[in-house]
Amino acid sequence: MRINLEIKMIKKILSTLLLSTIFAIACKNDAKLMKSTDANTPIAEKQPTKLEKHGDVRIDNYFWMRLSDEQKVAPVKDAQTQKVIDYLESENSYYESVTAYSKKFQDQLFEEMKGRIKEDDSSVPYKDNGYFYITRFETGKQYPIYSRKKGTLKAKEEIMFNVNEMAEGYDYFQLGGLSISNDNKYAVFATDTVSRRQYFLRIKNLETGEILKDIIDNTTGGAVWANDNKTIFYTKKNPITLRSEKIYKHILGTSEFDDVEVFYEKDETFNTYVTKSKSKSFLIIGSYSTLSTEAQFLDANNPTGKFSMLQKREKDLEFTVAHYKNHFYLLTNKDRATNFKLMKTPITATSKENWIDVIPHRKETLLEDFSIFNDYLVLEERTNGLNKIRIKRWDNKDDYFLPFDEETYSAGVYDMPDFDTDIIRYSYNSFTTPTSVIDFNMKEKSKQIMKEQEVLGGKFMKENYISKRVWATARDGKKVPISLVYQKDTKLNENTPLLQYGYGSYGATIPDSFSTTRLSLLDRGFVFALAHIRGGEYLGRDWYEDGKMLKKKNTFTDFIDCSKYLIDNKYTSAKHLYAMGGSAGGLLMGAVVNMNPELYNGIIAAVPFVDVVSTMLDDSIPLTTGEYDEWGNPNEKKYYDYMKSYSPYDQVSSKKYPNMLVTTGFHDSQVQYWEPAKWVAKLRELKTDKNLLFLHTNMEAGHGGASGRFEALKETAREYVFFLALENKIAKETIKP
Repeated sequence: MRINLEIKMIKKILSTLLLSTIFAIACKNDAKLMKSTDANTPIAEKQPTKLEKHGDVRIDNYFWMRLSDEQKVAPVKDAQTQKVIDYLESENSYYESVTAYSKKFQDQLFEEMKGRIKEDDSSVPYKDNGYFYITRFETGKQYPIYSRKKGTLKAKEEIMFNVNEMAEGYDYFQLGGLSISNDNKYAVFATDTVSRRQYFLRIKNLETGEILKDIIDNTTGGAVWANDNKTIFYTKKNPITLRSEKIYKHILGTSEFDDVEVFYEKDETFNTYVTKSKSKSFLIIGSYSTLSTEAQFLDANNPTGKFSMLQKREKDLEFTVAHYKNHFYLLTNKDRATNFKLMKTPITATSKENWIDVIPHRKETLLEDFSIFNDYLVLEERTNGLNKIRIKRWDNKDDYFLPFDEETYSAGVYDMPDFDTDIIRYSYNSFTTPTSVIDFNMKEKSKQIMKEQEVLGGKFMKENYISKRVWATARDGKKVPISLVYQKDTKLNENTPLLQYGYGSYGATIPDSFSTTRLSLLDRGFVFALAHIRGGEYLGRDWYEDGKMLKKKNTFTDFIDCSKYLIDNKYTSAKHLYAMGGSAGGLLMGAVVNMNPELYNGIIAAVPFVDVVSTMLDDSIPLTTGEYDEWGNPNEKKYYDYMKSYSPYDQVSSKKYPNMLVTTGFHDSQVQYWEPAKWVAKLRELKTDKNLLFLHTNMEAGHGGASGRFEALKETAREYVFFLALENKIAKETIKP
């Protein structure tokens, strides 16, 4: 149910004349748009299913929409499978029919966003074990090319993987998990052609280009090499629940069936993974739940050895591990360090009784991450919602922060493979500043900008946009930050269209980052507002704890109170306020439209987690058991009752709802497609308005949507057109082409 957020990059500004024509067409179709209950509207069949728990009976009329993975991929469709597919396709056809008038505009918007992308782009090279590694794109191509150069950037390019060639013939293709052996000869790589995040692992000889016969299915996509250059460790998933549950060891040239099971995580509320320390000295197996961590370690030179326990799991004890010289370093909440602290322990005595503070806990500062170098410790902190990068010498002769001047921004340190360097690499961007990759010399305190994101099209200038942060007062008195960005000529009043975005789960902090696609809204008079609601960690760990489990409703009421603040302070009005969220943010959308539908003119809920009670009661559904510490376990009545009181599907009632676009992926493993499909069917049945209600299902994709960089832009264009069409037919004068 987690959502992976990626910055999408994008082609050419529409002329005023063309936009006027398109919007005129949109206005002529107002009547057609409003006929959301005409004869072509899909009406799902009702087949009542009785669901009972704790003496409470729920009737689910659309339970029949659920298909197994086997049914979805079966070459011959049974009657139920065909019925579900027919329904989803009828919803897609309905969407295409009603929005056909806007197709030309959608295509133009796609080209506009695509036109801002530097298509022949490449990453800043980084050096590891004698090679410079580069990721680059070619003009017109959907996928990246991964290459390297030996010793110097002037050396001949070695193309390791051309994903454009690998993706040929697939509707969806994802390459991941690249891991290079210590002798630089072999690369482990992972592929997913379904978008269900069940990866095949393969091995390539980088010297000859040969793909070895070794193939391993149903993995997380990650693998690490032991130092013998022939042994890899990887993680297998449960084929039903997709829980990461087993660590295996594989020897080059052998069959998957000969692989040795190294570790089995039997606790269904935990997942497991295997990684390698930056020092390349240790292999580490980690087990984790939302509130607990365990770790084991093994000398990477001894892959046949037995893993030793670093620290056993304990409830409410969390930590991540790094190795340097004679110690393990741990980012941990030990000793009630709510905002985490940095500790270390000798390799010879790793249990928690031996941990000592390196960076103590601070109530006002969340310690998010750290990087270790020979002479420096680099800390990534968050105070009052803002990223800080702190540089501290081990000998305590220097301790300072990198200076950032904007009111709101996003910054983060890259994972650098070398210990013995004075250089750190970090990224910086904001709502108004495109991303820069910067190398900073920690000794000389100087920086070099290695790359600045280019925004093509010739019309973007940073000074034409305004970003700021305001604070809404929630109903319980908490101050909730809202980050805003808009074009400087946009007049802020009751007629201003405003898109409010939110997430608010898992402690995830949505960054105030630059987006080239967002310019297509800002340049047409929209304000973009990012509400940093409880359930995230923008204001520290307590901000997260106050928006989960039996406090989850704080997430929803925070978002609503932010909306009311924006309306009360004349940034917009209910006629021009729009909202959007995905995955757990889609749950947020479902909750707020049940609670206060009158506040919004339009809503997009992307891959929304909306059937909370039924999903959390079904431990066969992927990821369910690992979510108990986030939402609660509804097998306990107090959690069942609380979940039901906000679950969007259960709380749909006979009333007016905003215009809504709901999206999903048929192969989604995070939020199963039937959740949004059932939700839309129930909304159609009970809502009393004639507002738009669309369900769009990508029949080839999963939770992350389309895989190619341009295909993803088409999805963004579809979403933006939904908002722009609504706003145009209501207040044409606010659209500024």
